[in-house]
Amino acid sequence: MNYNDIIGTIGVGLILLAYFGNTFRLIKNNSAIFFTLNMIGGALATCASFLIHYWPFVILEGTWFLVSLIGLLKTLRTGRDAKAA
Repeated sequence: MNYNDIIGTIGVGLILLAYFGNTFRLIKNNSAIFFTLNMIGGALATCASFLIHYWPFVILEGTWFLVSLIGLLKTLRTGRDAKAA
């Protein structure tokens, strides 16, 4: 197993951890931890895909990262707004 495989495995593992956690109601799908796991996992999977020049997954995982980042920012902003009210 080379470093590309290790990076990709960790990334996909984090995405799956978020998915399983949400499926079994251990993690809420609008929580910061859910979006953070998906964001870091997507970033690592994007890097691994880029390193092996597999462009369809660079696009897929890069999009996964960006959507998770937006979700995290919205969640953090909503939480901050709720505390201010």
